[in-house]
Amino acid sequence: MVRVVVPSFLRTLAKVPAEAKLDVAPPVTQRAVLDALEARYPALSGTIRDHETKRRRPLVRFYACSEDLSNEEPDTRLPDAVARGEEPFLVVASIAGG
Repeated sequence: MVRVVVPSFLRTLAKVPAEAKLDVAPPVTQRAVLDALEARYPALSGTIRDHETKRRRPLVRFYACSEDLSNEEPDTRLPDAVARGEEPFLVVASIAGG
């Protein structure tokens, strides 16, 4: 069971609980987790990743086990602690401004 935390505004939009728990078949990768998240909460489709390219949106970051995984390839395995549900996979919205 993979635990996923999404930004509050997306939780409100898609009616996602504070921490979504998803069954993700191995290997547990960013792509697999986000595919499962969008399948369970279709309103999130296109909000975290582009509809067509499936690339991370520019102001969205991914973290796990205190590491920024935003620039990792989508099919890179996530840390074992995330795959086992010990640590959450965090989807974080960046704030831009000047």
